[in-house]
Amino acid sequence: MNIKNLQITLNNEVLVNIAFSIDRSLALVGQSGSGKSLTLKALLSMLPNSMEMALDIESGFELVAGKSVAFVPQNPFTALSPLTKIKKQFFVKTSRIEELFNEVGLDLDLLERFPPELSGGQLQRVVIAMALSEKPKLLLLDEPTTALDPETRVMIIELLKRLQEREKFKMLFVTHDIASAKNLCEEICVIRLGKVVENGRMNDVLKFPQQEYTKTLIEANFANRDFRK
Repeated sequence: MNIKNLQITLNNEVLVNIAFSIDRSLALVGQSGSGKSLTLKALLSMLPNSMEMALDIESGFELVAGKSVAFVPQNPFTALSPLTKIKKQFFVKTSRIEELFNEVGLDLDLLERFPPELSGGQLQRVVIAMALSEKPKLLLLDEPTTALDPETRVMIIELLKRLQEREKFKMLFVTHDIASAKNLCEEICVIRLGKVVENGRMNDVLKFPQQEYTKTLIEANFANRDFRK
């Protein structure tokens, strides 16, 4: 999948002007205000009406939110109704729901519960199952592990790796958490102020960053040198 050019403007001011490719899994990394969220919204066709977008893409499939493109938000509560049982929030056959729950490691009895009755890790797995229900070609993840404790964060990352291997979707992981991205993604694209400053294979960029901005992000994410391994 090749995003040859994505440009987002507001009142003739260019907010984002980037290009990147997703072979299997790409981490889109940058500080707040770098353009990560705007990029996600553009791919989901969710930009505000005040903004204009130009997108030149080679993907082999049409980008249709909720079908070929699925989304996992940072806070799973934003994707779920707290007053509706979990099973009522899926729009696929029961057999598919049960298959998905088995894949994400959730007990089927949770389908009869309401979102506030589940833990953060359970809710995130529910939302991942919902995102995969239509067998998307592209999975977009917006900081999906930020609000989780370290143990649950590792579990979700390992789950996503297994699911991608099984379901064969491409993955764009938007985050400022390079430590998590390192364990999930093969490639990394670093953006700053709406422009790409560095990209390449994850291990290559972590070991031999070319830009000071990238070096600063890396050092801020790792308390020691384990990223060099």
